[in-house]
Formats: sequence, C-alpha cells, structure tokens
Amino acid sequence: MDRGAHLLIKRALRQLPAGAALAVTSRAPDFAVHLQGWCRAQGHAVEFTDATTARITPGNAQSSRWQQAERAGEADATRPGAVAAAPKANWGLAARSATVEAGGPEFHFALDHKDAIWAPEVGHLYAQALAQQWNPDEAIDWSVAFALPDEIEDAIVQVMTYLIENENAALLVPARFLGQVHPHFREVVQLLAIQIADEARHVEVFTRRALLKRERMGLSSVGGQASLKTLFDEHEFAVASFLLSVLGEGTFVSLLRFLQEHAPDPLTRQIAKLTARDEARHVAFGMAHLEYQLERDADLRGRLAIAVESRFDSLAQTSGLNEEVFDALVLLAAGGWSPQEIAAGFDKVQKLKEDMAEGRQMRMNRLGFAHGEAKRLAALHTRNFM
Repeated sequence: MDRGAHLLIKRALRQLPAGAALAVTSRAPDFAVHLQGWCRAQGHAVEFTDATTARITPGNAQSSRWQQAERAGEADATRPGAVAAAPKANWGLAARSATVEAGGPEFHFALDHKDAIWAPEVGHLYAQALAQQWNPDEAIDWSVAFALPDEIEDAIVQVMTYLIENENAALLVPARFLGQVHPHFREVVQLLAIQIADEARHVEVFTRRALLKRERMGLSSVGGQASLKTLFDEHEFAVASFLLSVLGEGTFVSLLRFLQEHAPDPLTRQIAKLTARDEARHVAFGMAHLEYQLERDADLRGRLAIAVESRFDSLAQTSGLNEEVFDALVLLAAGGWSPQEIAAGFDKVQKLKEDMAEGRQMRMNRLGFAHGEAKRLAALHTRNFM
C-alpha cells in the first residue's frame, strides 16, 4: 500500500458490479494497517478474515464525490454545448470538459459570459495566428544594404517612433483584459495572448529599424498620447475592442500597407508587410467578436456610437496626428523635394486618409450601422489614426 497498491484496488473497485464486494490478498508487511487507513479515508468498509486477506465493500463517499461533480462543458469547442454560456465560478482554472469536484474554491472573472467575449471563428483565428508567427531575426533581412538621404532616414525614424507608441497601446489594452477572461474560454485567452505577443514583436522591429542608423527616436506628441490614453480609460471589453481593433488597428492596416508601398528601403517594406498581416488578424477577431455580441445585445451598437462621440469630444482640443508624422509620410510618399514631388506626396497622404475613413465605414456597415451613421462615426475617429 505504500508502493502504489491502492491503484490496483481502485481499478478493481471500478470494475465491480453493483452490490459486489472485493477480496484483497497481500503478504506485504503491515498490510492490514495500511489498507484499513486507506479504506477509511475513501469511505469503504473493510473486514479482515486473517492477516493477509480482506473484503472491501465500496462505500458511498467515493461515488458521491463523482456524483456531486459536474462536467465543465466539452473539450471540442465545435460540439454543441461545449462552451458554456456562463461557466460557474467553482469551475475555476479547471480544463474545459474536466469533471469538477464540488466544494472547490470560487474564482471570479469579470469576463465570464460567452456573449461578452466569444466569436465562432476564434479557434480558426488562433490556429492561423500560430501558423503565421515569425521570428524577427529570420523573417527580416537586417543585413540588407541601403543608404538614404538624411532627411528621408529621419522621416523613417519619426514614423517608427509613432508606430511604437501606438503598438504599446495595442499591446497593453488587451493585456488589461486578458486576466479578466474566464479560462473556460481558452481559445479567446490563447488568441489574446498571441495578439499581445504580436504587438511586442512589432515594438521590437519598429525600434530596431528606428535605431538602425540613428541614436535616438523622434517626437512623441501630447495629442498622440492623449488619443491613446482614451483607449486605456475604456473598461468594457466590447467597446475597447471596437475602438482599438475595428477602428484603430483597421486604420493601421491601411497605414502599414501605405508604408509597404512607399517606403524608400527594402527593410522598412519587409517590416510593414509582416506587421500588416498580424494587424489584419487582430481586426478579424475584433469584427468576429462584435458581430457575435451584437446579435445578442441590442444595446451594444448604441454604446459603440456613444464611445466614438465621447472620444471625439474629449480630444477636440488636441492637435490630433503628430505634425511631424504627417510631414514624414508626405516626404516618404513624395520621394524627393521638388514642388511637384511634394504636392504628389501630399495628395497620396490625403488619399490614404480617405481610404482609412472608407475602411472604417465599411467595417461599421458590416456591424449593422446604417450607411449615414457609419460615415458620420468614421469621420469622428481620432486624427491620430489609432
């Protein structure tokens, strides 16, 4: 009994027909003492016919222990009823589909309702995120040779500085919510964790590019910081996801594709391409989650509209997009300093802003906003893009 014999006894007890008893024979020293103590702990009755033979009658304690337990959904999220609408607090950190014994401690998670966190596509998006992970040292050719005019390199540094502070927000906002999600919704937890890892990787590559040929970053503006702070001030997951992913990161996908097209060096183009792919996946989860929740929460669309309006009002006195960033984008799109080139670059940035607004409007139309309302709200989005 002190070397694992209890496993053999438990196995035999599980195979007993109802009402039967189990005979146990052993020549181990102190067998009777050990078996008696084990049976008492398990709630079984035991009688000894001699020092080496015993008869165990299964008690109710062990079966009651399982009878009072409950199944925490099913492991496969695609099966009906697999993911509970509201997992119980006493399921705690148990794996989904585990049998949870009654009487355990309660864990209270703020995001413990499926309607507030789920998306049918979350499993697919998680698998896609895993497959699309990339190593900055392997996916990007940091040794590629190029030389840019000083003012063009400075423009790249300014844009990278701007991207970093926005990606810091895109990292920390979901990180605030991650620990609030009930682990029963494991696909959501896993996807948010990878999204956070994506943003950490983006901060790394933007930093490495900015400091590749310079010793310091560019300007971080008050207006930009004020815009990002409003994301931190939002405490509802759905609203934060809407402002950050659907509006902000959706807009950033357009910006990164613009950089991929107009960047003056191959390294920046590589970085923009890889990060845009990650951001598009973040937008996809935000859209999928909100579409799911909007089908179940009739008031959510109104709260989203109020959030856009409130954010616009709170930022009305700020300068919006860092002027240095705007000028840097114009210069990168221009590719030179002639009046004609600068004018062409300016037009390209204006077209970028129009494309961003159209993208926001299109995504809001998908979420059920009427055309006029979507257009109005898209125009109210922060001038800082994120």
